[in-house]
Amino acid sequence: MTAGVRQQPRDARPAAPPTRSPRLPFLLTALAVLAGVGYRLGLLLHDAPPTNSDEATMGLAALHIARGQEFPVWFYGQAYMGTLEAYLAAPLFALAGPSTLGLRLPTLALYAAFVLLAWRLTLRLTGGDRWFALLVVVLLALGSDRVVKNQLIAGGGYPEMNAAGMALAVLAYDLAAGRPGRRLPRWAAWGFLAGLMLWVDPLVLPYVAATGAVLVAYRRRELRGRAGALLGAAALVGAGPLLAYALTAGRDPLAAVLAAGGSGQSAGWADRLHGALVLGPPLGMGFCSPGHCAPGQLWWAVALPPLLVAAGLAAWRALRTRPPAADAARPSSGSADDRARSVAAAALRLALVAAAVATLALYAASSAAGRTPTESARYLSCLLISVPALLWPLWSATRRATGPDAAADGTPAQAPWRAATRIAAATVLAATLGTAAVSTAGAIGAAPAARAAEARHAALVAVLRERGVRHVYAGYWTCNRLTFASREEVLCAVVDDELRPGHDRYPPYRRAVRGAAAPAWVAPEGSPLAARLDGRRGAGPAALDVVVLPGWRVYLPRH
Repeated sequence: MTAGVRQQPRDARPAAPPTRSPRLPFLLTALAVLAGVGYRLGLLLHDAPPTNSDEATMGLAALHIARGQEFPVWFYGQAYMGTLEAYLAAPLFALAGPSTLGLRLPTLALYAAFVLLAWRLTLRLTGGDRWFALLVVVLLALGSDRVVKNQLIAGGGYPEMNAAGMALAVLAYDLAAGRPGRRLPRWAAWGFLAGLMLWVDPLVLPYVAATGAVLVAYRRRELRGRAGALLGAAALVGAGPLLAYALTAGRDPLAAVLAAGGSGQSAGWADRLHGALVLGPPLGMGFCSPGHCAPGQLWWAVALPPLLVAAGLAAWRALRTRPPAADAARPSSGSADDRARSVAAAALRLALVAAAVATLALYAASSAAGRTPTESARYLSCLLISVPALLWPLWSATRRATGPDAAADGTPAQAPWRAATRIAAATVLAATLGTAAVSTAGAIGAAPAARAAEARHAALVAVLRERGVRHVYAGYWTCNRLTFASREEVLCAVVDDELRPGHDRYPPYRRAVRGAAAPAWVAPEGSPLAARLDGRRGAGPAALDVVVLPGWRVYLPRH
């Protein structure tokens, strides 16, 4: 190395090369955000992703709130998963009436908040690397079938978790880095969001804990004063519905969450690990086709563990080479400010990696990972919060190999190694974007089928109204969807395939159907329930007449 030339530390953040137009990455990022929101709005206007009875249950809760009829704390029929989405949609229902689109507009706004916060967090964690922030936004603007379902379907918890998790990380960085101005409001906001997520859905708690640990590690002295008291009070406000329920009902919501996660149910560890580490990450993070993962799309399951290790080691090394001065007085110089920001960025990256590992571990410990890996992959949707930390080592490798300090990074004998590293990192980044784009195309391709299915369901509702049918029996995945689509003009009670009473999330509907003089029956065409009801089309007092519709069969009592 030439005398007088200082070698760049291996873990130092690569300097972003100068750009002719500093506005270009910002403009491209704005276009990517608009494209992501526009893509999802287009899906909503084409009745995609397809709705279901669980989303309809949230819609019914919003309808009841808008009418002032009920103010539920939990998703109907269970003692966990808060109804925040219903409260967000209730004002729209009061203004324009209930609809699936009205139910999903707040979730679309939550997605927009999520991607904007991801852009802001990425800039914080990388010292303002606008091009890397653009890459992160482009990736999050794409969306596979599983991802857009998590982000748009108002079925409870998932749309708001990622936005809240990103907000918690941004607030934790600002507080840990000692950013001046509005510090008490930031402490209050962090506490409120943490408490709110405890009520809404505990799946995001690893990110609450990880970002909270950063605050404890670097702002202990501040937490002992007014900031800590304000944070605690705000957390109690956010978790208020949960605490009020626990005190008045005397029931533990945590027990209900564990039961829903499959605790107490059998599933082999081989199946759990396959679901959590092979199928889960590609499905949950948006690299798979609708409803399944092709073998070529499973490569992300192989790439994720090394990325977690690399991101964790890079963050830890950055912390070790820039030792924090915990709880020091507010920096008074530019260099001290830079050190505080660098330490906060490294600590947050490490926290995001730890939260991702904890999320995977908790999912693997649940029986859902082994019993229903395709559907329960939604439990890993929070991993998207860690994307800036996971991809940063890859981006750093490509920039270190091409930046202005590349010649000083190592010896000439290491040049082939640096070139190979650059190619490998660029290949993984390109494969990440490419696979996400292919899965996004698959979600777009599935939209016409969803729209056709919604049209068939609308025709079913219209026929029931025309024939004056107001009370029906149907399967679980038909009942509340039918009741919501008809704005409670048609009430439905759940039965199983053997015509036995099923799981009614809102018991008043069953009481109303049971008291009806001659309730009808509704079943999807070709379903086991339809086959069972076809057996009652003969003569006798319980005989039924069938009305055949595209995709549906309506069984009317014979008078």
